[in-house]
Amino acid sequence: MNGQRRTATIRGALQPRFEEILTPEALEFLAVLDGAFAGRRAELLQLRREKARAINAGANLDFSELTAAIRDDASWQVAEPAPGLTNRRCELVSQVTRRMAVHALSSGANVWVADLEDSTAPTFANIIGGQVNLKDAIDGTLSYVDYEDRDVKPTGDRPTIMLRPRGWHLCEKHLSVDGRPLSAALVDFGLYFFHNAQKLIDQGFGPYFYLAKIESADEARLWNDVFNLAQDELGIARGTIRATAHIETMTAAFQMDEILYELREHSAGLNAGRWDYIFSYVRTFAHRGEEFVLPDRERITASAPFVRACTDLMIATCHRRGAHAIGGPANVNPSRQDETSRMRAMAQVQTEKEREAAEGYDGSWVAHPALVAICQEAYDAVLGDKPDQRDKIPTVNITAQDLVSLDGLVQTITLEGVRNNISVALQYLAAWVGGRGAVAIDNHVEDAATVEICRAQLWQWLFHNSQLAEGPEVNRQLLDRIVSEEINKLTRSLPHTEKGAYEAARGVLEEVAFGSYLPGFFTPYAYVRYLTERPLQMTGTLEPEDLRQSEKVSVPA
Repeated sequence: MNGQRRTATIRGALQPRFEEILTPEALEFLAVLDGAFAGRRAELLQLRREKARAINAGANLDFSELTAAIRDDASWQVAEPAPGLTNRRCELVSQVTRRMAVHALSSGANVWVADLEDSTAPTFANIIGGQVNLKDAIDGTLSYVDYEDRDVKPTGDRPTIMLRPRGWHLCEKHLSVDGRPLSAALVDFGLYFFHNAQKLIDQGFGPYFYLAKIESADEARLWNDVFNLAQDELGIARGTIRATAHIETMTAAFQMDEILYELREHSAGLNAGRWDYIFSYVRTFAHRGEEFVLPDRERITASAPFVRACTDLMIATCHRRGAHAIGGPANVNPSRQDETSRMRAMAQVQTEKEREAAEGYDGSWVAHPALVAICQEAYDAVLGDKPDQRDKIPTVNITAQDLVSLDGLVQTITLEGVRNNISVALQYLAAWVGGRGAVAIDNHVEDAATVEICRAQLWQWLFHNSQLAEGPEVNRQLLDRIVSEEINKLTRSLPHTEKGAYEAARGVLEEVAFGSYLPGFFTPYAYVRYLTERPLQMTGTLEPEDLRQSEKVSVPA
């Protein structure tokens, strides 16, 4: 880190201990990553938009002939599991608050997915505070004060930590270079890696990550190059980093081999991000014909044809390459239910995890510590003393049509389905604009993926004027009426000071679900409107280009 180097500028308010994370050296490290990769990131995000326009115009998704050699070559494998990643029966995902971090480290899970993405509302305080909490967790100094004024510390064996940074599409407006916001992904990865990589290695683990919202092998290659530069900068051997890529976008489902190939020396496998994958289906085909319109959210289960085809292909692809295949989350919140409902929900999770283990997954996610033992027991019953099922390589013949097929799925849309999507989206968004990213709603732990499905479905139904089972068509008047009804219901008993969050939620929902075009994600708009600190907040009508400031990278002369 010698010589004259650019540095990132802090534009957010500093809180206690932030100086431990935002050190001059760490800010220089972020600037190095930005200088090397900001331009490529911008180009890849532009390619996303071009791909989306082509699909809207009628182009079909298919496996690329240009990379057929990679898919057909049976000789290549990914790296063997790294220390701490050999047994991944149960991975607990949670936000990175001090309280949740302590409970995650005490949960008995094999892996803790420390989530700065969908489970975290990305205020500057949450993001940098989360880095402080991770530093303490790795240093062994983490604790929180509970409601009875007791100092609570982690107990039991510590799970392996995997950080989930924000996706490539997001920016961090509170840190900039040359006045341009930094990539949120590079900020989250860079700060964590800079402060903790060597300490994790010294403890017998390593710096491990989950990669969210990847849409192509080119984006996986970008991550791999980031890993190589970061390791070189800090004198860490290449291949020390390991990363699991989510398969949670339609385009990524057609490039599983290629994504593993690009990450192969750093790969820790693939994860089935079911909720985001359903959202991606709607987003990808929102402008296409009614044959792509999905039914009520509750009707889309793991057995839906396009979901099942993706997961079958993922397991086969991972095991063929020696990689772990990790199942998606159980998001039940058992602590918020009566005893009868709680037992029913726990039984449902048990059935789901037993099914996943039988299908060949090597482990799975849960979103609540009370579900850890259920998940582990389900995998214990199938794995026994084995660490995984990579030796089981199923034979599948999944076609491009299979990955988009809705055959056998009844495409029924009901008034209750519309109302439920609106209610859940409003509840979550009201919490999100207030800085909370994981919210208990109707006995489930919901995160940003939930809103993405809800609002994308609302947009698609409105775009097609879909007919409800009850007879009426979905139109703007119907949606506005239900929004007003649900806000009145949700705020009836709230003090006046808390009702403003629901009006903000209405504004976000109207912008990202009822407008003339479907934004790729709700988070960029909601972030610059509500979560950036006041001097940086954008006001007035926002155009798509207003949300892409971090992509305006100057090209050196």
